[in-house]
This record gives sequence, structure tokens and C-alpha cells, in this order.
Amino acid sequence: MDSEVGPLRAVLLHRPGNELKRLTPRNNDQLLFDSIPWVDRAQAEHDAFAEVLRSRGVDVLLLADALRTALEDDRAHAAGVHAAVDDRRLGGDLADSLRSHLSGVDAAGLAEVLMAGMTFEELPSAEGASLVRMMNHPHDFAVDPLPNLLFTRDSSVWIADRVAVSSLTMPARRRETAVLDLIYAYHPQFRHAARAYGAHSAPIEGGDVMLLAPGVLAIGVGERTTAAGAESLARSVFADGIAHTVLAVPIEQSRATMHLDTVCTMVDADAVVMYPLARDLLTAFTLRPTGDGGVKVAGPAPFLVAAAEAMEIDRLRVIDTGLDPVTAEREQWDDGNNTLALAPGVVVGYERNVETNERLEAAGIEVLPIAGSELGSGRGGPRCMSCPVRRDPL
Repeated sequence: MDSEVGPLRAVLLHRPGNELKRLTPRNNDQLLFDSIPWVDRAQAEHDAFAEVLRSRGVDVLLLADALRTALEDDRAHAAGVHAAVDDRRLGGDLADSLRSHLSGVDAAGLAEVLMAGMTFEELPSAEGASLVRMMNHPHDFAVDPLPNLLFTRDSSVWIADRVAVSSLTMPARRRETAVLDLIYAYHPQFRHAARAYGAHSAPIEGGDVMLLAPGVLAIGVGERTTAAGAESLARSVFADGIAHTVLAVPIEQSRATMHLDTVCTMVDADAVVMYPLARDLLTAFTLRPTGDGGVKVAGPAPFLVAAAEAMEIDRLRVIDTGLDPVTAEREQWDDGNNTLALAPGVVVGYERNVETNERLEAAGIEVLPIAGSELGSGRGGPRCMSCPVRRDPL
């Protein structure tokens, strides 16, 4: 896969499940949600999103199905049990009890625990006293749920024919990488996929990684991806020969701009939809290989200038979010910039971003609108909710 806009052929999605039912007013901030979603509606909205993709010829693989298939392998099952049980949280005796219990459940049962977590009330009964069990509220989590699995773009990203498993920054999301590692290591479809990056490397998240053109990556550096992560991924893709230029793009460290794809996404081979305030403020450091295993860094320069130069085009067309500063700010918050391209000039976007969608249509971009009143409660749009696995070359 060499771009963000080549015809999309296969994608990894996660249909919201019981992990969203774990969200309460007490824990939603810690679990990175702005509100408590109506789960049935979120599932209906996600089903409609998946159907739009299928109607355009995209093969949709659901993460939960992929995880259950992977866990049928005994080695994956053992690794899944290890990933679920935290001795430091539970203490040795309780951890051993839970480990023994999970070792005996089937693939579907283990997958559910890995995704939806487990409360102390749901722990298997154990002989003897446990101070940990007694001092925790029955509804506290012995195994944390993973409600952000919905945003599959963040936890892994495909670059050329390799997959980069993200090193997620926020504590609420770190165990997601274990789930993706299991899928990519043991699911028959991915068993032979080479890795471009590992989950134990410096922090980098897929929402910050953008394939601008064949061999050209942009990596946002901000709240979730560090400079060390951007440099480490650059060195990896240079060593693998799957990129020749990486643009490291500093972005504001805030909830509204947690990833590069919250302010800018590709909508055509030479066009982006971009938050107007970012147009003149975004800069980029240009990284290229030295030929002897090193990396040379130039810049910073204006992002749009550096991107056009790296892509070898005259300029990158920019379509602004909204029509005025207030509308732009509102629609940026509502993921107006977070579109998923199904082909050059064809994107999926949230229907509520009316003015941004009108701007896209006026610029010749076909917008396939989807509802997202509940899906967006975790701060993510169609791009965040999809990990493209295969695209045709441009």
C-alpha cells in the first residue's frame, strides 16, 4: 500500500461491543471518551459505515472475528492469557487463579475478556483470602476494557507490504497492541506479514502516520507520537526500502489535535482537507536516508511546501474545513478533517459536517456521508475507525 487514496480493497474495522458498555461517568475520562455512547446506536452507525465500504467493493474484516480466529492457535491463546493478566495489579495468588481460569476458556471467551475486560465481581472464585479482591470494589476492573479498539487506524498502519504495530502512548490504550500483535502473528491472512515497526518501540500512533505518496510519509509529532517515535519509524522504513522521505510534522498537544489526521487527511492524490488554522501554522522537518544507515534532517519548512516538494508536485491542493472560523472550529472538533478515502476523489465523512462536505463536493470530491453521533464520542472519524490493509497502487 503506497498511498492514502489508492482504491481501497481491504480494511480492518472493529464493531463496537461490550467494551463500550463498561463506560460510566466515573471512568469515561480515564478511558478517553468525551461522553457515554448509546451502544446500540453506535453499533447501528458502525454497521452502516461497514455497509458503505462493502457497497464500494471493500473487503471488511472485523477485528473481533480476526481475534477469535487467531486465538484458536494454542500459542496465541497462551499469549492472550499472558496479555490479560497483570500480576502487579492482582498480586501473585489472584493472578495465578485468573491465569488458570483463562487458560481453560475457549477462543471466543478469551477474546471477550481481552476486549471487554473483567471486573473483580466477574473473577472466578478462588480458595483462600485475597486482600486485592477484598479491597477493590466489585465493579472495579481486574482486566481493563479496551473501548478505543474502535479506532483501528491508531493501533496499526500498513506501509507498503509491511505492518507497523503502534506503540500507544495513553495507559488506557497500551494493551491494544497485544491484541493487534496476536492478530498479525496468528491470523491466517496475516501470518506471513512482515513488520515495519514494533509495539515496544518509541511511542507512535497510526493516526499520526500519513502516506502522502509512494515512498513519502508524514508523521505528526504531538500528544500521542514523540519525536523519537517519528525518527525510529523513519529509520525503519528507510532500512526496509519502503520510503525515501519522511516529514515530521509538529502538532499542538491537545485533545482537539491529538493526531495529524484530526487536522488534515488526503482526499485525492494531490489534495487534502485541512483545518484552516493549520494551513499556515504546520511546519515539517524533512528526514532522508544518508545511504550509510544514517538519517539527515532538514528544516523546518512550511508543511505544504515540504509536502509538495517530497511528492514531486507543484502544490498540494487544500480544501478548508468549514466556511468561517467558528464553523471550522466546530467541524474540526466533529472530525470534519478525518475522512477515509475509498479511491482518488471519493471519501467517507460524517454527515454532520455539512459545510466541510459542501466544500469537498464543490472541489470535485465525492462525499459518502455516514451518521456518527455516537461513534464520535471517543473523538474519531471514518479514518480513525479504519485500518486499510490493501489498496491498489495509484
